[in-house]
Amino acid sequence: MSTPQFATYPSLRNASVIITGGASGIGAGLVRAFAEQGAKVGFVDLDAEAGEALASETGATFAQCDLRDIAALRTAFATLADANGPAEVLVNNAARDDRHDWTEVTPEYWDDRQATNLRHQFFAIQAVAPAMIEAGKGSIINMGSNSWWEAGGGFPGYATAKAAVHGLTRTMARDLGKHRIRVNTVVPGWIMTQRQRELWVTEEALAAQTARQCLPDPIDPVYVVRMVLFLASDDAAMCSANNYMVEAGSI
Repeated sequence: MSTPQFATYPSLRNASVIITGGASGIGAGLVRAFAEQGAKVGFVDLDAEAGEALASETGATFAQCDLRDIAALRTAFATLADANGPAEVLVNNAARDDRHDWTEVTPEYWDDRQATNLRHQFFAIQAVAPAMIEAGKGSIINMGSNSWWEAGGGFPGYATAKAAVHGLTRTMARDLGKHRIRVNTVVPGWIMTQRQRELWVTEEALAAQTARQCLPDPIDPVYVVRMVLFLASDDAAMCSANNYMVEAGSI
């Protein structure tokens, strides 16, 4: 592959951005990329050590938070707004694709999967939308997954939550669109983050995935990040209520 040449978005300079799950993986890439665009970046994560290190590296503002605790989410978002101004961009990135056997799922585990992968997305939107409404603009990007599109097995709680993100995006795009607030979903394929490489990537599994794709290369996290930047920018001013796929044509 040739070295990619990436765009700079003037509309992101000085924009206040909040990213959930920003301390590692795609989230850390988002924090770095928005900071490179000159945005005022705030992010939340459960991992305080990694979050503080990334904040020191990038100049972003970090607030430690367990997003399953909605009161803590609201407090963390208020802290970030105090530091950087009301959010103009929200990236609902946080999730965990832990594998689980459907025969062993308890009601408590099911509820935890929804709290980990879905519920906080709505309450994050609820936290930032009033200021966006007052400003008369905003961009909200929810992170989906192609796992349910591909009928992937092995994690029904995760796949169900990610399928529901599509519905959340569509309904909130309708409710917020009259205020010129855009709501979209980015749908990653199998992205080669450090976590994926450590836990799930094998030579055989990777070969099977790339064979399924139209494009033959493993997907680097940077391409998800670049799609998010586009949707956050004014370049995407007429984009709302849709899925934007970054999965190399695997569906």
